[in-house]
Amino acid sequence: MPSALSTALRCQLLALILVFVIGRSGLLPPLDALALAAMQALCAAFLSLMAKADRWWVALHLAFFPGVVLAIQLGLPARVYGMCFLLLLTIYWTTFRTRVPLFLSNRTTVHRFAARFSAQHNLQVLDVGSGTGSFVLQLADLRPDWQITGCEVAPGPFLLSRWRARPQTNAHLLRQDFWQHSFAAYDIVYAFLSPAPMSALWRKARQEMRPGTLLISNSFVVPDLKPEMIIAVGDQRQTQLFCYRIPGRGR
Repeated sequence: MPSALSTALRCQLLALILVFVIGRSGLLPPLDALALAAMQALCAAFLSLMAKADRWWVALHLAFFPGVVLAIQLGLPARVYGMCFLLLLTIYWTTFRTRVPLFLSNRTTVHRFAARFSAQHNLQVLDVGSGTGSFVLQLADLRPDWQITGCEVAPGPFLLSRWRARPQTNAHLLRQDFWQHSFAAYDIVYAFLSPAPMSALWRKARQEMRPGTLLISNSFVVPDLKPEMIIAVGDQRQTQLFCYRIPGRGR
């Protein structure tokens, strides 16, 4: 199966070829560089949809070539672009490989999560891909009797989350790939990732978590597996939390 990055590159290249061929055919009136870039972006986005790529790739295709043309027209020094690239790299890091963009859990989701498990004490909760720490820090504040851990590999969001977590003794932020972090110690593992890694995440949870513990996914289901319960958050985006109970060994 082709990787998401190779699919995106093929969409970009095919879109460039299409626009070039149409332009050379004489079917189009004379267009400036930005208009041609917009045509290429629309073609790339359409091809991405046809390839059934994750929807966030569509937004990247729509923005990429017009953004390049606009950046060239601004005539800024090369070091500005280099700094922007490095900044984006610290934020998105391995997104091209993991196919997991930066999603942030909103306050309503965290409050609903805490309320649903309000009767339970001394829980160990792990947020995989904790980003800027929005889920970890808010939950640690709501439930000081719980220990909340977050794993984040991208350096930019991780450093911001560590700085924000300074006053909270029950919030623990780790710069680590969560695939390399054991789930064995946790009562609940919370994930807000993307559809791409959900099957692998469930396999890891089944292998490492104790029977009776929970894997909870914000918005994205585990394919071909019915959740034990679905928590309706009731926010503007109609967020749902899909809860999967870890079965006993041998099941």
